[in-house]
Amino acid sequence: MDGNGRWAKKRFLPRAAGHKAGVDAVRKVSRAARELGLECLTLYAFSSENWKRPEQEISDLTGLMKHFIRSDIAELHANDVRLRVIGDYRAFDDEVVELIEGALEKTRDNRGHTLVIALNYGAQDELARAAAKAAEKGPITPAAIEAELDTAGLPPLDLLIRTSGEVRLSNFLLWQVAYAELYFTDMLWPDFDKEALSAALENFAARERRYGGL
Repeated sequence: MDGNGRWAKKRFLPRAAGHKAGVDAVRKVSRAARELGLECLTLYAFSSENWKRPEQEISDLTGLMKHFIRSDIAELHANDVRLRVIGDYRAFDDEVVELIEGALEKTRDNRGHTLVIALNYGAQDELARAAAKAAEKGPITPAAIEAELDTAGLPPLDLLIRTSGEVRLSNFLLWQVAYAELYFTDMLWPDFDKEALSAALENFAARERRYGGL
C-alpha cells in the first residue's frame, strides 16, 4: 500500500494526512474485497524496514493502527471476518499488542473472509525463521519451510498488487509470490478503491496461468 506520502505532498498536506487517507482506503478496499467475494486479502501495513522512518511518523502510524482496531473490529466481526497478522507485531508497544491480540481472539472463529495485516513484516526474515524452525524438525524441504511460514494455513497467493508506480516487491511475500500474478498501477494508495480493485481482478481473470507448463 504505497503512496501515502506522495498523496499528501501533492495536496500540500503533512505526511500524517496521507497516512490517515491510507487508512480510509484500507476500509474501502477491505469492504470491497468482501463484496467481490475474495477469500483472503493481505495488506502490507508496516514493514520491518519502516522502523528507520522518523520517530514522529512511526508514532502517527501506530496511532492510526490503534484507532483502526478500536473503531473497525466490531464491523469486521459482524461481517464474519477473521483477522490475522503476519510479522512480529509484538515489537510494538504494549497497548498495540494488547489491541491486536484482543482483535485476533475476537475474530478467530469467523469464516466468511480473512483479512491479513502484515505488521513489522519482512519476507527475508520470515524465510530465515521458517528455515530454522524446519531444520529443528527434520530435513529442509519446500513443504517443511512452507509449514513454518507466517502465512501457513492461508490460501495460496494469486495476485499481488503494487500501487504508486513502484515496480518491485519490497521484501513482501517472496516465497508466496513464486507463481502469483503481479499487477502494478500508478494509482497512489489513498485513491485505490473498489473500482480500482475490480480493474485489477478483471486484469487477473484475463491472464492464462500455466505454472511452468505449456
